Amino acid sequence: MNKDSEKFLQDILNAPSPSGFEQPAAKIFRKRVEGHADEMIRDVHGNSIAVLNPKAKFKFMLAGHIDEIGLIVTHIDDNGYLYVDQIGGMDPALLVGQRVKIMSDKGAVLGVIGRKAIHLMDQDERNKKVKMDNIWVDIGAADKKHADKMVAVGDPMVVDVQYQRLNGDVFVARGCDDKAGAFVVAEVIRALSRKKLNVGVIGVATVQEEVGLRGAVTSSYSVKPDAGIAIDVGWATDHPESDPKKVGMVKIGKGPILHRGPNINPVLEKDLFKAAKALKIPYQVTAQPRGTGTDANAMQLNRGGVATALLSLPNRYMHTPVEILSLKDLDNSVKLLVGYLAKLPVKRDYRP
Repeated sequence: MNKDSEKFLQDILNAPSPSGFEQPAAKIFRKRVEGHADEMIRDVHGNSIAVLNPKAKFKFMLAGHIDEIGLIVTHIDDNGYLYVDQIGGMDPALLVGQRVKIMSDKGAVLGVIGRKAIHLMDQDERNKKVKMDNIWVDIGAADKKHADKMVAVGDPMVVDVQYQRLNGDVFVARGCDDKAGAFVVAEVIRALSRKKLNVGVIGVATVQEEVGLRGAVTSSYSVKPDAGIAIDVGWATDHPESDPKKVGMVKIGKGPILHRGPNINPVLEKDLFKAAKALKIPYQVTAQPRGTGTDANAMQLNRGGVATALLSLPNRYMHTPVEILSLKDLDNSVKLLVGYLAKLPVKRDYRP
């Protein structure tokens, strides 16, 4: 991956964007594609929609959700401690001892997630699972009045972990699910803008996927695509205690994941396999026996139905502050989508 693309990836991953509060990352996405897209649309829901070849009759949609899991302030007690609930889903045990960044109207406020020290717990307490109501956020406030000057009920926050390279092309960051997918969408739009297309390509950074695929529902309805691909993350199973028998064998660095199952149009599925082989791009395959739980669900069921596929980026430790992906997998995903869409005919019949 070139330095310019990696800088964009770093910026979009570091920008806080919990579901419903995606604006910081969405601005970075739009800045990346503006000047390359023929049209750049922001809708009332917060979706960012980049359009290429808008006059084409056949429309192909790409969707990567730009929201991430996070937390939201639900209560501020008399001593100035914040109590929070989850936006999206994560294991509460992972939150203990983390630093957080709160997105307040007055700017970013730093805090830490506290819990009773283990020395002060009896054995029963030590054996209990961590729950959201027995952890809190400490912003260093003297009391509620002091805390109220900095934050308010309803303020969102994210775990304050930044993008870093681990080794070679492997990197770690929070929010790879699915700002890495939004990154791929932006890079595909930029690459396709230099080519003559037979179809219209609409790249959408969707919002609120983690709370019900909401941005994909509204953007699919307005875009009216004939076909589409959701770009999301998928479970890598190349680490201890994973079970390939349940979700397949997937390794980071070995190429994007393509899927087979009822959420995937069989004609588009075969097209992507064929394109990957022709372009000599490595890929992995998993079975999806039902709806995938991604934006592909919403696209497939839009209006009278859309020919839909899912391309996933192998991800270790999904929905934690330390998601691990490979830059090589991101690059190969961009190459596959650009190679396929650049040669798509004026109208492709995806009826099985």
